[in-house]
Amino acid sequence: MDRTLLHGLNEARASRRGAVTVATERHGVRQLLLEGEIPGDALGQAAGKALRTGKASSVEIDGETLFLNAYVPPVRFVVIGAVHITQALAPMAQAAGYELEIIDPRGAFATPDRFPDVTLHAEWPQDVLADDPLDAYTALAAITHDPKIDDPALIAALRADCFYIGALGSRKTHGRRVERLIEAGFDDAAIGRIDAPIGLDIGAANPAEIAVAILAQMIAAFRRRGSESAS
Repeated sequence: MDRTLLHGLNEARASRRGAVTVATERHGVRQLLLEGEIPGDALGQAAGKALRTGKASSVEIDGETLFLNAYVPPVRFVVIGAVHITQALAPMAQAAGYELEIIDPRGAFATPDRFPDVTLHAEWPQDVLADDPLDAYTALAAITHDPKIDDPALIAALRADCFYIGALGSRKTHGRRVERLIEAGFDDAAIGRIDAPIGLDIGAANPAEIAVAILAQMIAAFRRRGSESAS
């Protein structure tokens, strides 16, 4: 691979940014497409699909076969709230290949006994996320139902453009949340990125079912990200 392309790929990895290499049988890797700079042509559409699936693929354009290889950062799944839903969600997320990171300043809830083999932070979200900021390859679920804990995390997620942002609560609760976020300076378009009530509408009635709904919604958001611009 050309040194310039290799340098760009290494920079993309370091900054947790998706990238696609484009190669031909004859010339090998000839182009690097970085997420956020992908054109809207046929190659761009194929590259967008590769980023969404994370899989290598090939496409024929102008009589030439191009081989695309996607480099996608691992998903970071941050859950605000060491609650019953999270206890059900943790093993499901791990089984699906995601590792949960749980943040909850309430030390009585965020304990290794309740969450074995899970990264736990018994601290305030704003403190944890200041040291380890969110990014576009992060999903965030705020489920403490406590504005003092959830709101700072939601604000950080909106500013970081996380690919998935969900928040627990009724429509009435979310209405009050919207008012607080408007006061914090966010417009309707930004606030509209929050899925609330959280989770797919499958009629979930207990913590395990709610966990399924959240995980399914998060996966759908990850696999569909950028699909509008790629179509």
